[in-house]
Amino acid sequence: MLEVDPSVLERPDDEDYNSAGYDTSTASLSSSVHQYLFEHGRRYHAYYGPDKYLMPTDEKEQARLDLHHEVMRMLWDDKLHESPLNEPHRILDIGTGTGIWAIEMADQYPMAEVIGTDLSPIQPEWVPANCRFEVDDAMLEWTFKDESFDFIHGRNISSGVSNWEHLVSEMMRCTNPGGYIELCEYAITVFCDDGTMKPDNGAKIYIDHMRDAMKKMGRPPPDPQFMKRLLENAGFEDVHSLEVKEPLGPWPKDPKQKRIGAMSLLNCETGIESYAMAAFTRVLGMEAEKARSICDAGLSATRNKNNHMYGKYYRVYGRKPKGTGVTDA
Repeated sequence: MLEVDPSVLERPDDEDYNSAGYDTSTASLSSSVHQYLFEHGRRYHAYYGPDKYLMPTDEKEQARLDLHHEVMRMLWDDKLHESPLNEPHRILDIGTGTGIWAIEMADQYPMAEVIGTDLSPIQPEWVPANCRFEVDDAMLEWTFKDESFDFIHGRNISSGVSNWEHLVSEMMRCTNPGGYIELCEYAITVFCDDGTMKPDNGAKIYIDHMRDAMKKMGRPPPDPQFMKRLLENAGFEDVHSLEVKEPLGPWPKDPKQKRIGAMSLLNCETGIESYAMAAFTRVLGMEAEKARSICDAGLSATRNKNNHMYGKYYRVYGRKPKGTGVTDA
């Protein structure tokens, strides 16, 4: 049984919550969503709790996210998704960030309503008429109705996912029969094929610490086998996984890969610190000075043209079987 706050019981003749000292105005609730935590000279999410999302949400990070989106477009041959969509009517993007993917999907599919959700309201106000954004936590029970979307998408959300089974279960529930879900994640591992990455490489040490932090939080980086199995266990069919390599720096010979590497290096200029400072200090208990020195060494290693390193991105998508909707039960 829920217990009533004694202050609410006072002054029963007054029906307004203000009399109990609680402001329920739209302005008050809206302002609470815009409350942030400031650390290391950066602005972080706070509304759903400081550990929900460990990366900054400030303008500097928003610019990096938009640059990263361009890197992703180049990596995936300018395709916003792999799922074979056919005139979708409703699309959901969870962890939408700046909303740039959702906005471009709204332009690509003008017949569809595109909704982007995120912990923080950092999306632009001027968007296509068929695109809108909501503040929400995908780790909670979703408020969307059963069979609400033809396509549900999530990209780079693993650092905020504490329960993948819950997430994919909600995706399954809210996807129309015959509709698709798609996940895109980073391996959080640095690779090298020619031996130029030594054991003391700063980027390798940095990534190892990042993996340790995510594991300590119960959010280990997912690999494609895990994600593929996750979708299959949830009941999705025709599940596919794809992989691309992201060079860290313009060291590749191929012109396209060289350009991707140059943009990735630019992304590292602020991204290495963005990913790590809260994770290293809050989760691993490092002093800020040590955390920043690891970040600096990692960035220095990516700038070194003699280190031929790359990362990997994975896309996994699957279709909800037809004839499995709640109306068919």
